[in-house]
Amino acid sequence: MSIAKLENIHKVYHIGKIDFPALRGISFSIEEGEFLSIAGPSGSGKTTILNLLGCLDKPSQGKIFLEEKDITALPTSKLADVRRKNIGFVFQTFNLIPVLTAMENVEFPLILEGQHDPKERRQVTEDILTEVGLKDFLHRRPNEMSGGQQQRVAVARALVKKPKLVLADEPTANLDSVTGEEILQLMLELNQKTSTTFVFSTHDKMVMDFARRIIRLRDGKIESDQKVNKK
Repeated sequence: MSIAKLENIHKVYHIGKIDFPALRGISFSIEEGEFLSIAGPSGSGKTTILNLLGCLDKPSQGKIFLEEKDITALPTSKLADVRRKNIGFVFQTFNLIPVLTAMENVEFPLILEGQHDPKERRQVTEDILTEVGLKDFLHRRPNEMSGGQQQRVAVARALVKKPKLVLADEPTANLDSVTGEEILQLMLELNQKTSTTFVFSTHDKMVMDFARRIIRLRDGKIESDQKVNKK
């Protein structure tokens, strides 16, 4: 089943009197369970694609489908509902709330959704933090954890509501190579265990080495789209 599909997507940003075309006729589908890297140099349009898939922005032209439903014309409030219920995000800067513990950061999306009674909610939160290797860090705040541990919290937060799609924007950018590889291995294992679809925006070769499919962009167009066979 197709998790997401972009059809002839154009995106033009208006900066003063200048029009800047970020995407120029992009079309591709993402199937359930993919581990996909959207790669390219700065300005190629990869972050713009993540913003569109994440319901954070709308295209200037073309159509976007999530689970075969056309969301292109949805109002902003409805897009926010789709985003909150179906999509998880992992950012390069972690984006954790500094005054909250790991438990509280990960539990927060469930509170927003009104999911579970408090006892069940805490158990779900503790389970996912344990799964990402942070059983002994539940009550630490971000400034009491390393960058890799903070990113593990961010991964747990993205997955706690069991989204169909996780979007990761340069998730290794602020990590050393060893820690970055550990985070990628963790996400790959979660992808294989849960069939959650992961889409990365990156120019990091290591992220591309982990990907099972790579879409390369240049100047807002698809340069290549290839599946990668892994042993």
